[in-house]
Amino acid sequence: MSEAILLVGGKGTRLRPLTLNCAKPMIPTAGVPFLTHQLARLRDAGVTHVVLATSYRAETFSAHFGDGAELGLEIDYVTETEPLGTGGGIRNVADKLRSAPDEPVVIFNGDVLSGHDIAAQVAAHQERGADVTLHLVEVDDPRAFGCVVTDESGRVEAFLEKTPDPPTNRINAGCYVFKRSVIDGIPEGRPVSVERETFPGLLSSGALVLGHVDSAYWLDLGTPAAFVQGSRDLVTGRIASTAVPGPTGEKLVLPGGEVAIDAKVSGGTTVGAGAVVGRGAVVEGSVLLDGAVVEEGAVVRDSVVGAGASIGAGAVLEGVVVGEAARIGARNELLTGVRVWAGAELAEGSVRFSSDAG
Repeated sequence: MSEAILLVGGKGTRLRPLTLNCAKPMIPTAGVPFLTHQLARLRDAGVTHVVLATSYRAETFSAHFGDGAELGLEIDYVTETEPLGTGGGIRNVADKLRSAPDEPVVIFNGDVLSGHDIAAQVAAHQERGADVTLHLVEVDDPRAFGCVVTDESGRVEAFLEKTPDPPTNRINAGCYVFKRSVIDGIPEGRPVSVERETFPGLLSSGALVLGHVDSAYWLDLGTPAAFVQGSRDLVTGRIASTAVPGPTGEKLVLPGGEVAIDAKVSGGTTVGAGAVVGRGAVVEGSVLLDGAVVEEGAVVRDSVVGAGASIGAGAVLEGVVVGEAARIGARNELLTGVRVWAGAELAEGSVRFSSDAG
């Protein structure tokens, strides 16, 4: 195993307003862009060459990661000019790959935080001579996901769309190992879905598609609540990442961050560079991005406070996303599901806002 593809072209609409000015994989997560954790995992598993399949805000990836040398990797970039779907995005980067036809290429979705054993998945793929090997996870309620049905040997028999009565609790976890020749066989220059076209087509042709079950930590970071959970799990060490810029524990305070001596910061909170937590404030299980300010006596739980945003004295936030440079006035109460757009201002007062949106 020497190379991988990371699919990082999505717009991250479910994470707005965080993604209005930032590509989803570049949102700071436990102190570094989320993509850094994925790249570190690939490097630690033995990958040396990574191709990023970009689209939305494509320039931000190369500006931050460059040629990959600082991470001990070689990174190439390919940008989609038109949406190509998962399969089309994979095929679109084929010219940058170096693997021989029978060699494995690891493919990651750009919004999945996982602790599964990548090297073990590749080993299983090679030992069986598979064409594709999918990482599968078992979930408590598979009705919200597409399910993957396998036989006793692990061979995939069917891919099922969301159904109220799924026959299995195993779902596609968003990490694949492809034989290089399979990538070259995906139609070029048009949208292709791996779930609806590539994988079913392989099954109908008799190709060997395997399911590799690994029940390690797994989380889709597509929603604000999941993003906050993933960040705090990285900070507390529930899932390990060599990219976390500091020891794991109750909090991660980046250089330049300030926490008042009587403030309580806990639950895997990240305090970004230049961010300030004022006297008597309580911040639990949250993400304060660079330059954010939580003023005296404010309470912030399970929330994201965007870069340069401020939370007024005595305000309460629980399960809230505050966009970049927004201003929340003193003594306001914002509850689960509220999203404050970048640059918005909420006047000082004792106003209670809540929402069922997630």
